[in-house]
Amino acid sequence: MDSVPKRQSFEERYSAAAQNAVPTRSSLHPRNPSTRSIWVRVRVRVRVRYASELLLLYRERKIVEHICLLKAKDDLSDEQEKDMLDYLYTSQYQMGGIIATTLGRIENQNPDGYTHAVFMRFQRKEDIARFYQNSSYLGVLENHVMPHCHVLTNVDYESEVEDDILPIFRKGEDFNYGVEYMILIAIDENAPREQIDDALGDLEKLEVELPSLIVQCTQGANLNISDSEYTHAAVVRFRSAEAFNMFLGDSKYRDIWASKFQPITQKALAVHFPVDPVGTEIM
Repeated sequence: MDSVPKRQSFEERYSAAAQNAVPTRSSLHPRNPSTRSIWVRVRVRVRVRYASELLLLYRERKIVEHICLLKAKDDLSDEQEKDMLDYLYTSQYQMGGIIATTLGRIENQNPDGYTHAVFMRFQRKEDIARFYQNSSYLGVLENHVMPHCHVLTNVDYESEVEDDILPIFRKGEDFNYGVEYMILIAIDENAPREQIDDALGDLEKLEVELPSLIVQCTQGANLNISDSEYTHAAVVRFRSAEAFNMFLGDSKYRDIWASKFQPITQKALAVHFPVDPVGTEIM
């Protein structure tokens, strides 16, 4: 009787797929610009086929995400807007713990009328606790934000990213341009925990299944529930405006939202803004 062949592990299948798809000559190194697209195609093909398993191979680092949505007054001038955003952006240099910041004017109309959004990433929960009490930040709010805004909403959540310097600090070529997409969700308090985790897990997998569109995706439960009606949030960075529009029409995302999120969601808010490069050096 013939013996049953041993089932290969995912690591073995991944290695074999890469070796079979790409010649091993040094000229085809992934850092070689002339052949980089070959490696990208190979990685995309392997990731899509084994997306759920590939997630398990990443070493992950815990981080804390901060979302701040602003509703500016109708008479906000261009000069006042620039001043407000400049002070918010440079506040990261006045305190420790902030490792990434993006902000901008929201492009889409939304039912709550938010006009601007700020994203900050912190290393630890302790850092964001100190952030809310930092005198420099409180001064920015008092002198440069609240005179021009009449509503401010904060959502904070803990998540995980790949344990590598570029994904953690959101630096490098992939993060220079794109679209920041923020989803705030109020989930029914009676929704089973397993159902919530399943929905968030499927959203997370889209980063691996759609690598040509998504640079990074994080999501989690709101740590700042006393200051917001939203219980969960997600931030998705897209490679370009075109990638963002393709994502909104993608059947995977639409199916996940319709089948996993809508049955347990009381309210949802989605906003997006374009990202332009401010600098490429890691702080």
